[in-house]
Formats: sequence, C-alpha cells, structure tokens
Amino acid sequence: MTVSDRLLAAAAQLCDDLASLKFAEPVSYVYNPLIYACAAHEQYVRRFGNSRKRVLFLGMNPGPWGMAQTGVPFGEIPAVRDWMGIDAAVEKPDPEHPMRPIEGFACTRSEVSGRRLWGLFAERYPKAEDFFAEHYVINFCPLVFMEESGRNRTPDKLPAAEAEPMTAACDLHLQSCLAALRPEYLIGVGAFAEMCLERSAKALKLDLRGKVILGRVLHPSPASPAANRGWSEAASKQLVAQGVWPH
Repeated sequence: MTVSDRLLAAAAQLCDDLASLKFAEPVSYVYNPLIYACAAHEQYVRRFGNSRKRVLFLGMNPGPWGMAQTGVPFGEIPAVRDWMGIDAAVEKPDPEHPMRPIEGFACTRSEVSGRRLWGLFAERYPKAEDFFAEHYVINFCPLVFMEESGRNRTPDKLPAAEAEPMTAACDLHLQSCLAALRPEYLIGVGAFAEMCLERSAKALKLDLRGKVILGRVLHPSPASPAANRGWSEAASKQLVAQGVWPH
C-alpha cells in the first residue's frame, strides 16, 4: 500500500468514525468536506501525499471559504487551483446552511488563513511540487461546525461530551498519518494543533527529545491581532528558529 493509499484509507476510516456523532445547539449544521469534496481531496492526497515528508503542518479544522469549498486543508481557492493545479467537481452537503453555501471552485470568497499560509509557501517555493517534496499539510478535524446564525464554531469550543469522541477519532486519524508520513518536524498551526500533535506523538512513542521535533507557528487567522501585524514574517522567523527552514 502506497503512502497516498494509507492516507486515503485513514481519511475514509475517520469519516466512518465521525458519521454517528451528534452535536447539539448552538451547533446547527455540520459539514464534512472529505465526503462532498472527496474528488478534490483525493487529488491533493495522490498528487502531494505520495511520499514520506520531513515536515508535517497540522491545522485545526476547515474554514467556511477554504477547505469547506475545496476539500484541501486551508484551501484558499486560487492557491489550490492555480498553484497546486487541483480542480474538481464539488457536491453539496446535506443539509446545507442557507448562509454558508458550498459553491466549490466557483466560490468567490477568500479564506484569509489559507491565503496567508499557502501564500507564504508559494512565495518560498514557486513550484508546488518543490514544497510538497518535503512538506505536507493536514487538518486535525475535517468537520465544519456552524451555528444557526452562520457563525463558525471551532472544535475547541465544543462541550466535553461532544468533543471527547470526536477527539478520539481524530487522534487515531492523526496517528495513522504520522505513521504513514514519518515526519521529522511536527508543526502545529496554532497552539491547539500543537497539543494534538504532542498527544498523538506520545501515543505512538515518538522520540520528541531526539529524532522528532515538535513546534508551532502563529495561526494565520484574521482574528489574531499578531497575525494581522505580519503573519508571513512572523511564521518564517519561527520556522527558521525551529530548524524547519534554513537561515
């Protein structure tokens, strides 16, 4: 079984494990782009997740105008379509929030976090293949949680009774990805993702004091004042300081 096959099998298992979970108010809608945007997601995995990686970046969960539309982590549409060369038909989730329609690659909204993240990578690696030769990006949780108002709700805001089974399923998926990709650097995009990486690395008994290095970069969300003051420069300095990128 190839690395891509293992990643896709892990994603399919994750979807099965999450399918029976229920979420109460204020969550009113739950999207899983691994299902309705599976064609684009498979393109991403087969094209770029086909080998061992030196660096794994982990995000939290999809944004409404990024992975929710494209099936690709932090999936800002121009980056996915033009830099990665991915394009595919995207179906509709059922039910669909009337204020958060899924338009796939026809969506004209911009995912700021994805624009910043992939923009930095594309600036450093003009060819996507050069970036993905050593790096890969996944999300901890594939689900998009929305309130009745259309407001996005992140997994860390779920009550414990709902979060625990979701976290357990996502932990197993992350551990499968770590086993398949065997990265040397585990980089959380934000503190939540770093904690998830640490938990799964310890479960796999990875050597975090030697062969495997755990770290993080500032989350590129526009909700972060620090990110709005120059995320690209801050993230680059963090990656250089942690030894991920050369000086």
